[in-house]
Amino acid sequence: MNCTRSLVVIGTLMIFFGLAEVITAFTHDFFGLHTSAGPLPTFAGAAIGAAYAAAGLLVITMKRQAAATAIYLIVFVVGGRIALVLAGFYPVDTFQQAAGMSLGTLLATSFGFYIVWNKAAFR
Repeated sequence: MNCTRSLVVIGTLMIFFGLAEVITAFTHDFFGLHTSAGPLPTFAGAAIGAAYAAAGLLVITMKRQAAATAIYLIVFVVGGRIALVLAGFYPVDTFQQAAGMSLGTLLATSFGFYIVWNKAAFR
């Protein structure tokens, strides 16, 4: 798979994962992972998911400035997820919760590093 195609795949995954995070923010349950109910965790989680999806859309454009903006959004997503865990809005009281939050955050971070690593592919 060439670099451009892999970046489009990653952008598409970011869109899907971001939309899943928005859905989870409002339903508070996604494949056994739970988030806290209430207006602040709901809207903060939805904002993080929307930023993740927007970052994916920007990556798919394959434009350099869009990719730079996507990196800032990924930093916001990772920082936001960490902040929500620290605030107790994303509970990590079970192995499944901790693993889900850790893997999701690691995946977002990995996507960001891959985008930076392949910055030459953007025009």
